[in-house]
Amino acid sequence: MKKTLIITAVVAVLAIIALIVIGSVSKKKDIANLYVPVQKGQFDIIVTTTGELQAERSTDIRGPEFAMSRNIRAMDIKITDLVPEGTEVKAGDYVATLDRTNFDNTLKDELERLATYETNLEVKMLDTAVTLSNLRDNIKNLRYTVEEAEITLQQSKYEPPTTIRQAEIALDRAQRSLDQAIKGYSLRVEQARADIRTIKNQLAEQRQRVSDIQNILSKFTVTAPADGMVIYYRDRTGSKRKIGSSISPWDNVVATLPDMSSMISKTYVNEIDVSKVRPGQKVEIVVDAFPEKAYTGVVTSVANIGEQLPNADAKVFEVIIKVNESDPILRPSMTTGNKIITKTIQDVIYIPLESVQTGSDSIPFVYTRSGNKQIVVLGESNENNVIVEQGLEPGTLIYLSTPEEPEKFKLTGEELIAINKERAKAKREEERRQREEAARNNTRFPGMGEMTPEMMERFRSMRGNMPGGAPGAEGAPDTAAIRRFMQNRANMPGGQQGARTMDTAAMRRFMQNRGNMQQQGGMTRDTSARRRPATQQQGRAQQRPDQ
Repeated sequence: MKKTLIITAVVAVLAIIALIVIGSVSKKKDIANLYVPVQKGQFDIIVTTTGELQAERSTDIRGPEFAMSRNIRAMDIKITDLVPEGTEVKAGDYVATLDRTNFDNTLKDELERLATYETNLEVKMLDTAVTLSNLRDNIKNLRYTVEEAEITLQQSKYEPPTTIRQAEIALDRAQRSLDQAIKGYSLRVEQARADIRTIKNQLAEQRQRVSDIQNILSKFTVTAPADGMVIYYRDRTGSKRKIGSSISPWDNVVATLPDMSSMISKTYVNEIDVSKVRPGQKVEIVVDAFPEKAYTGVVTSVANIGEQLPNADAKVFEVIIKVNESDPILRPSMTTGNKIITKTIQDVIYIPLESVQTGSDSIPFVYTRSGNKQIVVLGESNENNVIVEQGLEPGTLIYLSTPEEPEKFKLTGEELIAINKERAKAKREEERRQREEAARNNTRFPGMGEMTPEMMERFRSMRGNMPGGAPGAEGAPDTAAIRRFMQNRANMPGGQQGARTMDTAAMRRFMQNRGNMQQQGGMTRDTSARRRPATQQQGRAQQRPDQ
């Protein structure tokens, strides 16, 4: 009984293994025998990108405006609290709180300084009042002295002349003292007014400074300027504002309130594809959150200058795509898949990319259902298909992969090999030309507008050490000659690598030699010019006796 069970189990296992092997072989055979018909019709060349939805228009939720006051030193401010992203708010609702620690300390110091200015003003006014009162009392006493001297002089008119003279001197001395006291009082009043005016100005400035700080601090509780949904703001690095982030005086946006009625997809295109993308091209858009829904759009702008995104090696160009449809389910920051239709070609023959095979000679061919190994001439391609310019007719059945026993297929279309080779040669030549052009652009001498300050300084110092180096002087170097020199260096043996860094010594020798040559040429011209007038004078001198 036991033996029978064991035999039965072994047979079952072998049967299962046999079924698996047979199924695997059958599956491979089916895959090898998959074929499709050659298609003819509209062919779209597509650039596929991933983007992020944003509102086309939005209202910024900003922190304090430091630029409104010159009395406050600008500084970064940290966000200590922020409502969750996506919160629906009304105008005036709370959005965020900013760290006011530094400004609280600053306000405390400024209030103490304000109190000091107020005390200084009070003390100055009291001191001035006492001082001027004493001066007025002194003037009053001097007036009495003058009156007494006048009385003494009147009473001495019957006295001896000496006594009268003494009385006159005493009156004159008293009058001068009075005049000096009155003048000194006027000067002291003007000085006191100027001092008080200065202190009052300082006090007014300090009060304005305190008011500005208090006004700024009142905005450390950030509120919504309008109704909408709070979306965290992205700074120049692409990072979102969050609790712990800082805003600066030059970038004080905390969040935004997007207008959901009009959306855009912000995406980036690799530099190898950016030449294909232009404003006005149609776009097919799919939102990752709702893959069953399809949207359309149009390219509205393509950046002229590339940029390098964080954690990326290749340069990319920003592309803005406007979404044609308005859908309430669309939200900012949603990920989009964008198919930019860069070119549409009508009535062309095309096949799947996976059906194209290449041999060791890189000549493309396909396997046909009729048993041929057909050489083809290919054209433009997209992510799925490629145009066939020569070699196939619509409806021909071709294999998607290498069929069984490919050596039995008959090679056809050999006349197309020469065309493929010619195209490959032209492509290599174009790539070589582009590399040389790129090398020339990298090694060319920059124009004056492209030079960095350091390059300009070195260039000026070089020109200053050269004969005739002043701008506009005879023998001064010209940019075209320098550019030719740099290009010649790039074409010298070993020059490709060395041309990337300009040899300053070689440049200086080249420019000095050129300057010397031009100066010599100038001297020769000047000598001949001076020689001509002398010859003419001799001729006139010889003619005079005859006349």
